[in-house]
Amino acid sequence: MPEENEKLDSALASHRRGELSEAAELYRQLLRLNPENADGLYLFGCLAFQTRNFEAARTLLNRAIAVAPGQAEYHHALALALSALNDHAGAIASYQRVIELAPAHQRAWYGWGCEENLQGEFAAAKQCFARAWELQPDSLEARHNLALALYELGLVSEAYSHFKACASDQSRAMLAVIAPGVPELDNAEILSLRRTPATSRPAAPSRPHTPLRIGYVSSFFQRDNWMKPVWGLINQHDRRAVQVHLFSDCAACEIRHGYRAHPDDRYLDTSHLSNDQMADAIASSEVNVLVDLNGYSNMKRLPLFTRKPAPVIIGWFNMYATTGINAFDYLIGDSEVIPPAEEPFYSEAILRVAGSYLTFDVNYPVPPIVNRGGQVFGSLASAYKITNQVIEAWCRILHACPGSSLLLKNKLLGSAQNREFFAARFQKFGIGPDRLQLEGPAPHFEFLRAYDRIDVALDTFPYNGGTTTTEALWQGVPVVAFHGDRWASRTSASLLRAAGLGELVAPNIDAYVELAMRLASNPVRLTREQLKASPVCDTRGFARQMEALFFEACTKLACDG
Repeated sequence: MPEENEKLDSALASHRRGELSEAAELYRQLLRLNPENADGLYLFGCLAFQTRNFEAARTLLNRAIAVAPGQAEYHHALALALSALNDHAGAIASYQRVIELAPAHQRAWYGWGCEENLQGEFAAAKQCFARAWELQPDSLEARHNLALALYELGLVSEAYSHFKACASDQSRAMLAVIAPGVPELDNAEILSLRRTPATSRPAAPSRPHTPLRIGYVSSFFQRDNWMKPVWGLINQHDRRAVQVHLFSDCAACEIRHGYRAHPDDRYLDTSHLSNDQMADAIASSEVNVLVDLNGYSNMKRLPLFTRKPAPVIIGWFNMYATTGINAFDYLIGDSEVIPPAEEPFYSEAILRVAGSYLTFDVNYPVPPIVNRGGQVFGSLASAYKITNQVIEAWCRILHACPGSSLLLKNKLLGSAQNREFFAARFQKFGIGPDRLQLEGPAPHFEFLRAYDRIDVALDTFPYNGGTTTTEALWQGVPVVAFHGDRWASRTSASLLRAAGLGELVAPNIDAYVELAMRLASNPVRLTREQLKASPVCDTRGFARQMEALFFEACTKLACDG
């Protein structure tokens, strides 16, 4: 025993000094003396984890636990190793064992929450992070991750409060991401949260080209259902007037539907490029106009625009507020989403198209329209758009229509715990689970079949649907929306008015509730022919408008120069 203790002390001393090879050899010597030395097994397992030998760490830590099953730290170390091996169920079980042995083990609560977050179990993650933060109130990591879980669950206002209190770089970035969807914020506050220091470089000199070179940047070209407006524009471009350059974070072979490749187009897979490398590649292409299609959906790509790799940089498509980044010269919207009176709340100059800025074309397989005559309301929006204010309004509608029900379907609701959490949110407003159909995700074609069971689609606010609104209309389901107080809350109004369905746009929340009630007893029937004949699907006309705006932006640059 004295020899074991001496060997353990020597190994631990080397370990602490960072002499890892020497420490490893001393641990081996110790375990040859006593293969069941629990502390030696545990510490050697920690060293294996430290050197990223996760399999060895798991083996050693399991042996330590077999010898001394009541040591909470052994189980905690095992949980970390299992997580590194992507055995998330095993990691959660180990964290739970830690909590059984040491209920106030803050790091175990935090680690457990991280595992639940990875699995999309945000209701469970919320509980874990709340407890971790309670145990260590100064833990910014616990509070930040609590805010992330709250946001995913639609508790956007609460998430905003936590992110704001954290004041870390990560939390400030998340404030910029979520700002347009926070009900309590106004346009001035959104601009304030998104505004960044003036760090962009002047654009490199560029000679005008004929045809004009237009570059599109996206991390999501493979998302065919999301790219409907993008491909609607790009496919209709007049290649005599413009040359299309696609800077894509996916390989061309990943794009299954939507894009009709043109021999004059230039496609660059940028997935392997850093922002600096990508900016250099864009500059080398000598595009005249660079259009960002990502916005805040991929914040990692935003810094490349501060390199000013093109003379004119424009935000379009995935924008629903100012970028706050001075590298952007223009945003493209329409008069519905950005009225002239609100231009002071944008760091960019505003360009507008007639009709909707999200004119779209559907050119991938979808189910046929099924016309029903019931009282089923529905929303296929992401859960983070379903705020408390939205749930309260929807409950008012359900109370006013006693025979009605509500169908919600999204990725988050694939979890039983998340469904229970959502059901409890509705219960607070007097709507029981018997009035709800809460469903998880499905392959997209089957996902769209959910509209076969919906009579009236209900829009979310202040963060409207975009893709969900177009898909509901395409599947023949009317969408009830209202004209809100910011771009994000007028997207559906833009689409509906351009589709000739302005009667589905209410002026405020009360009118929104009343309109939904009326439609439940007198549903509107939509056809695809009706949509195709409206401006919302006039992608050819939209392309001519966008080309004119691109030329206008370049002409203004030349005149200013």
